[in-house]
Amino acid sequence: MPGPIPGVAAHLKILIVTDAWKPQVNGVVRTLEVLGEDLAALGHIVRYATPEGRFTVGLPTYREIRLAVFPRTRLEREIRDFAPDAVHIATEGTLGMSARSICLKHGIAFSTSFHTRFPEYVRARFTWIPEELVYRWLRWFHGPATAMMVATESLRREMAAHGFTNLRIWSRGVDVDHFHPMAGAKLPYEGPIWLYVGRVAVEKNIEAFLALDLPGTKVVVGDGPARGALEAKYPQAEFLGTQSGEDLVRAYTASSVFVFPSRTDTFGLVLLEALACGLPVAAYPVQGPLDVVGGAPVAALNQDLKTACLAALDIARHPGPVTPRSFAEAHSWRACTLQFLRNIIVEPDEA
Repeated sequence: MPGPIPGVAAHLKILIVTDAWKPQVNGVVRTLEVLGEDLAALGHIVRYATPEGRFTVGLPTYREIRLAVFPRTRLEREIRDFAPDAVHIATEGTLGMSARSICLKHGIAFSTSFHTRFPEYVRARFTWIPEELVYRWLRWFHGPATAMMVATESLRREMAAHGFTNLRIWSRGVDVDHFHPMAGAKLPYEGPIWLYVGRVAVEKNIEAFLALDLPGTKVVVGDGPARGALEAKYPQAEFLGTQSGEDLVRAYTASSVFVFPSRTDTFGLVLLEALACGLPVAAYPVQGPLDVVGGAPVAALNQDLKTACLAALDIARHPGPVTPRSFAEAHSWRACTLQFLRNIIVEPDEA
């Protein structure tokens, strides 16, 4: 176990408040789960406040996301009983709002993180709500935090331009022991196999992938509110639903190219998972993919997604000295956890 980090107590009690939790399967949930496991491995005590075990209702237009109803009284008691050394509010839902209010009431310092592009999410579903109004609300929510964590430097610059302060980098990593090429992995479909993994929702821009004229088979792993309509419209694609564990690793390894059609993701944890399993990536040259792979020869980024896909297939067939797997091995979870620890004890200063 590494030695203590300067300025960070050896055994902190850390409360992570999140509206995103199991049974949801997405990058936010996986990030927070692995963070807690790694913090515990470093000797810290981690507790989560989640919708689990609370009365919840489905988020309008996205029923799979459950929001706790009037969670404040119980949450205040949980915070008092646990007496955390650090509170991290990971989401801006009802639990996040309640935790923010409780911390401000009792003078408890807290940090936040920005995982989901709410302005774009809202615009995709409620076109009549001005984007700047959503940014104004987000500035109000994150403003009192000692640190607002974002995944990449480009996102930090973007949020600073929107008036956010106390911004800190908290990168994402991948468990290369779990996500790895699996010998003999196969899917019963005609190759090449083009794989998408993630939520099946309008903001993920999956139809841009499914509408492409590509050889072989398109495979979608994941679930969400757009699945039914997309499955009916694109019957040639294979929709496998949510997968995890070895089944997910097998789907990655047995595919030819990982296709990431989102234009709005702040990072895209699935990119690193796919790379760790040996898959090259095809994506648009937008913030998430650019921040993860940059100009590395393990991905093809192009405004024409079909061109990107075919170029990524060429990478798969003719790998260079830097392989998707070797690239992923340089992005460990431990480095990300140490970033998080440093962030939760900083004092607010520069933007």
